[in-house]
Amino acid sequence: MTDKKNIAIMGAGLVGSLLSLYLAKRGYKVDLYERRPDMRVSTLDGGRSINLALSDRGWKALRGIGIEDEVRRVAIPMYGRVMHDEQGNLTYQPYGKEGQAIYSVSRAGLNMALMNVSEPNPDINYHFNRQVQDVNLKTNEVTLRNHDDAIDETITPDLIFGADGAFSMVRGALQKTERFNYQQSYLEYGYKELTIPPAEGGGWLLEKNALHIWPRGNYMMIALPNTDGSFTCTLFFPYEGERSFASIKNDTDLLNFFLEVFPDAIPLMPDLAQDYFCNPTGSLVTIKCFPWSYEDKVLLIGDASHAVVPFYGQGMNAGFEDITVLDKMLDTFDGDWSALFKAFERKRKPDADAIADLAVMNFVEMRDKVADPRFLLRKKVEGKISEQYPGKWNTLYSMVTFSDLPYSYALETGQQQDKIMKKVMKYIQTIEDYNKPEVQQLLEKQLIQKAKLKTYQPQEA
Repeated sequence: MTDKKNIAIMGAGLVGSLLSLYLAKRGYKVDLYERRPDMRVSTLDGGRSINLALSDRGWKALRGIGIEDEVRRVAIPMYGRVMHDEQGNLTYQPYGKEGQAIYSVSRAGLNMALMNVSEPNPDINYHFNRQVQDVNLKTNEVTLRNHDDAIDETITPDLIFGADGAFSMVRGALQKTERFNYQQSYLEYGYKELTIPPAEGGGWLLEKNALHIWPRGNYMMIALPNTDGSFTCTLFFPYEGERSFASIKNDTDLLNFFLEVFPDAIPLMPDLAQDYFCNPTGSLVTIKCFPWSYEDKVLLIGDASHAVVPFYGQGMNAGFEDITVLDKMLDTFDGDWSALFKAFERKRKPDADAIADLAVMNFVEMRDKVADPRFLLRKKVEGKISEQYPGKWNTLYSMVTFSDLPYSYALETGQQQDKIMKKVMKYIQTIEDYNKPEVQQLLEKQLIQKAKLKTYQPQEA
């Protein structure tokens, strides 16, 4: 039996709130400190995407604390992508096998659900309007600005978890330590949140059970459904250039751009100009760093250690998976927090780097390739291979989204399969060509070679 520590989690967002439930389940006393007010009683500023794509890794984490069913009741399954071309023509591409879906959920709704589950627990306490000012790693003292009373407070917990997001103050303290590696990179694109309201009388103006994409090569717009019949749209757009945030200066510029590029969306967006000019432009950042811990005192988790761009829908899912991995390691925990933190960061770092790279790669696919008939044909061929060789061929998207295989394994396997697909597609002009003897022989040969390469063997934590 190990000593039960007093734990402080900096950040009461999705990852911090879920982590508190997992730690309290093991008997730890947890205090969460959040710089924002309680979102259940105070409306937060709009303009930050209110939708998330919840997939298998996230569901696994919610299942572990028993709220999967509650969240499923307010989650909308999206079984595939619907692509909108410049003429308004639609093309559908399923995400996985029959019945497989990613789920559109409200960020705030999920966060509030986690808080509501946490709060009755006497070992979990939330402290809102508390902003981290300084973290003393040597003494474990954290200075917080209490915005309710306009005073500074100091706390000294036994353990500190930094779940305070991509611009983490806890990580800021670690960055001042010796040999701390840190890399931050921005895309030359920002994002703007827009809205498609519900149909008059209720209901959805677009297909409800799909993620909608308007791919345009150098930029794109997406839309995810909400339970009230609306869609949350996000325009991903260059900051500078001929067509960019910088080039759209007034309502006329905006209307002309949409008429040319997204004409079928205009009738669906009566508040387009207001949304566009009132909502802030968000940035898209990838953060990689190491180590994630300091001695036996501090551990970074979620975006604080590995922020990713949103194009694989895995930011939240990866943060939730951090928690399930850490929880599994606590099964055999012997009381050495330093060793636990080091084992955790070594295990998760390759996977965090892999999903960061995959997310940037998927941006190119979503904004450009999904509109390419050749790309769509390749996707159909991959589906046929997966059906013909179950267990030997899983698509990259399925490995990332519909499994809990390590992200690093998915990336490596996806790269192997990409080489095979380039060879196969030389023989294919239509889907009927899949049955050609030379295609089948090539696949047989390539899959035998692939089987000789490294396969994933689950490792005990």
